[in-house]
Amino acid sequence: MEVAGIYSTSEAKSMKRASGKRKIRTSQSKYNRKEERCAYLCLIPAFLGITFISYLPTIAVFVLSLFSYNGLSSPEFVGLDNYIRIFTKDVYFASAVKATLLYAFLAVIGAVIYSLVIALILNMDIFGRTIFRSIFFIPYLLPAIGVFKGWQWLYEQNYGLFNFIFRMLGIPPQRFLDSPRQVIPALVLIAVWASGNLIVIFLAGLQNVPTVYKEAAQIDGANSWQRFWNITIPCIKPIIFYNVLTALITHLQVVNPALALTNGGPAKKSMFLSYVIYMYGFEKNKLGYAAAFSVIFFVLVGIFTIVLFVTQKDSIFSDEA
Repeated sequence: MEVAGIYSTSEAKSMKRASGKRKIRTSQSKYNRKEERCAYLCLIPAFLGITFISYLPTIAVFVLSLFSYNGLSSPEFVGLDNYIRIFTKDVYFASAVKATLLYAFLAVIGAVIYSLVIALILNMDIFGRTIFRSIFFIPYLLPAIGVFKGWQWLYEQNYGLFNFIFRMLGIPPQRFLDSPRQVIPALVLIAVWASGNLIVIFLAGLQNVPTVYKEAAQIDGANSWQRFWNITIPCIKPIIFYNVLTALITHLQVVNPALALTNGGPAKKSMFLSYVIYMYGFEKNKLGYAAAFSVIFFVLVGIFTIVLFVTQKDSIFSDEA
């Protein structure tokens, strides 16, 4: 009887412990459900905001591209006529695609190389490093219109600073913004100068490169270039990819230089896609036609983004990386 009593007591204790665990799990699950509901409630304002600010306007652009609409009269459904006209009859489309791609290509390469070089210098133990970091980041924070007006004075043919220096050196003055051959490089230089955000991101990535790798390579006799190419570059590959991606998307959407400096000229060499969309939508009131241009531009940016992801997938997102 005593043995039976002992077993019954232990079974009762185990049942109490199991019951207690079930209560704890039940209370935890209730708490988790309440926390989940609270999280969903907190996300509702953000979801509504992004829906009304981004998703619905994007859908509206796709729909509007199928209509002929000037903002005053009733929209007239034209189907794919806007797209057919863009690809077959539009006088700006080919020039806009060429100008946009050339500008984006040069600006991305120039901005990434420039930002990486400056970040490498600022990552060294140099005097006044904090001040120089601020100096190189400030151009990114300046208002765009102020930046372009300042560069307009620098590029001015008669009284600009650059041509003043050229005259002192015996070089003929250059027509930077008025020359079909020079306008894109001149605008790219402004974009490269204002890429302070890329410098900050590169600098953060460089500071996270493990110093133990560099020290081991230095002990093994690797020079500065070998340490940079075989250690630094592989460690900051995700940073390089991010900066290339953001710079590509940003510079494909270029419009401010054309609005502030060139008005699409000279000879349509700075007639960027975004500027053509602005011109058709707000100067010529062809909102449906401008929407069709926007859809084509959206697809073009998406294609370049997907190509960049696919080509860099193995080196950036692999397990070894």
